[in-house]
Amino acid sequence: MRSADWDVLQLFLHVAEEGALSGAAARTGLSAPTIGRRMLDLERTTGRTLFVRSQQGYRLAHDGEILLEHVRGMQKVADGISDGHRKAFALPIVSIAADGWIAGYIADRAMEIRGESDAFRFCCRSAHAGIDLNFRQADVAIVRQKPESGNLAARKSVTVSYAAYQAARLNDPDGERWISIGTESSHSPADKWVFQNREAQIHTWTTAPDLLLRLIRSGAGRGVLPVFVGDQEPGLARQGEIIAELSHTLHIVAHDDDRHRPEVRAVIDRLARLLKRDESLFCGSRD
Repeated sequence: MRSADWDVLQLFLHVAEEGALSGAAARTGLSAPTIGRRMLDLERTTGRTLFVRSQQGYRLAHDGEILLEHVRGMQKVADGISDGHRKAFALPIVSIAADGWIAGYIADRAMEIRGESDAFRFCCRSAHAGIDLNFRQADVAIVRQKPESGNLAARKSVTVSYAAYQAARLNDPDGERWISIGTESSHSPADKWVFQNREAQIHTWTTAPDLLLRLIRSGAGRGVLPVFVGDQEPGLARQGEIIAELSHTLHIVAHDDDRHRPEVRAVIDRLARLLKRDESLFCGSRD
């Protein structure tokens, strides 16, 4: 027995439930002769007699009743998939954008920002080169500088500090080997600090923050990290004091037209509470 197309099986379901070609035609928009030909083709494909045809209509034969049971089960599964797909894509989206370090912090705490019962979808975006909320590149952004223009609302949050780190096992007490973010990928003062202050001692460089962390962890040298990353990383040791000129305040920003949406407001409030809770982590306090 060869397999039948799902479209033809759905036509079979209509004919079986209506008991006539005319009723199936009314439900599908196809002509009765077309449906009749497809039912004949289905019988040839399956090698089974599915209908007993008469002037009163199409009555199911024994094999037709068995097939009907299977097709109804298939239709139930298909309806469940379609319903789930429809419900999922009917939910609004809230996208959060931040630099690679903050985006990683958010991703690790995603369930504190969007709970299982929240009726919205959540997108976490890494935007190390910056984000433009005026053009709706995200619903919420966490940025280092408060926007001075545009129809944007900003909420002041925590201070982020930076320090130099190296693998605890690395024997380089004088800091002779440094790792830098490449100049083509440097966007923030912290990205540029090693190149500007330790250029002659750069032995390794990279183009991505997550690779910078991996290189430092591997023992390739010393590099600058946000303290909320470096202090939490097993096997890393902070080298020296916090680099004061790199400290900056975070701002939670949203477009003024979007921030009153219930799901956006909920995300902003949760982000604010989460960052405030971890304030000592961001500033590097060791008390």
